[in-house]
Amino acid sequence: MNDAALPRPLLAYKDPCFVDGEAARPLRILSEYLAPMDALSRADVHDTVVFFGSARLRPDGPLGRYYQDARELARLVAEWARSLPNGGQRLVVCTGGGGGIMEAANRGAAEAGARTMGLNISLPMEQVPNPYLSPELSFEFHYFFMRKLWFAHLSRALIAFPGGFGTLDELFEVLTLAQTGKFESPPLILLYGPDYWREVIDFEALVRHGTISASDLELFRWVDSPREALDLLRAALATERAGAGPYFAHSRCSCP
Repeated sequence: MNDAALPRPLLAYKDPCFVDGEAARPLRILSEYLAPMDALSRADVHDTVVFFGSARLRPDGPLGRYYQDARELARLVAEWARSLPNGGQRLVVCTGGGGGIMEAANRGAAEAGARTMGLNISLPMEQVPNPYLSPELSFEFHYFFMRKLWFAHLSRALIAFPGGFGTLDELFEVLTLAQTGKFESPPLILLYGPDYWREVIDFEALVRHGTISASDLELFRWVDSPREALDLLRAALATERAGAGPYFAHSRCSCP
């Protein structure tokens, strides 16, 4: 018999071969829910205003004015939020954490002296977090569906600027949740840039073909300037109290 002591095995949750393996996928998914929840609780963040839009859009490109508009709107939102009760925790500007429109919104909020949040996604062609994120509110996701859950979870408003597949995916996720009553308290949904969106998506055709109801067009509003968007945000959100979230999939228990 070999009297040499056997090496002590790793604890399962400290074993990278297990944690990164097939069997632990549910743990990794759960981690992408619990880690942001813990961080946001410690940061005392109650609700968000989410900006969607293309990572490819540049201030000097063909759609450059939308970069400037997102930057200005985020600055206005952050300044207004700070004037509300518990202003440091209210209506934090949140984006996907990358470049383009996301960078513009985080930049505008940071220029107003506010904290700003980013939900970055790990991609084969790396999306780098932009430099305007608050470190304690910068998150990295592997799973798109968990990232989209956190876009919705604390959102009081979502503003979709021109974008591509990712923006369309995020926008239609939110519209579907609103249409099907999955929000505890539906957010204000704004489509920024009617000329772009009406060319890209024919919402009226969906009504004509009977695939959505005419009333579904009331799930969102069109806006085309930072001041117009801010006025709608103020009208919809100014009287809401902080700390009422989460606003998506709020759990209920009917047990005695």
